Amino acid sequence: MDATGLLHEHVARFNAGVASGDWAPMLAGFAPDADLAFEGVPVGPFAGRDAIAAAYAEQPPDDTVEILETRADGEAVVAVYAWTRDAPEPSGRMILTPHEGLIARLVVTFD
Repeated sequence: MDATGLLHEHVARFNAGVASGDWAPMLAGFAPDADLAFEGVPVGPFAGRDAIAAAYAEQPPDDTVEILETRADGEAVVAVYAWTRDAPEPSGRMILTPHEGLIARLVVTFD
């Protein structure tokens, strides 16, 4: 799966996690040694799937996201996203770097 497909799959799993409270399917998309970083909010970074899981258990998001546009950036994909409650106004960017079909690094910015 290419980076764009992986991003869309991640967002679908994220949105399902918001609805169900079950983050396991979303977490399965991260490599065991993945990095998750946030810019514009005082959270993280988180290194490794276990740390990412703990972060979502402690502070679960309460809104889904919508992808507004994507573009390739080398091996990574950059997406402009909106929180569903704010759509169609952009909320920030997601920069996803894949490795062997899993998320190796995800940076989420808040504008």
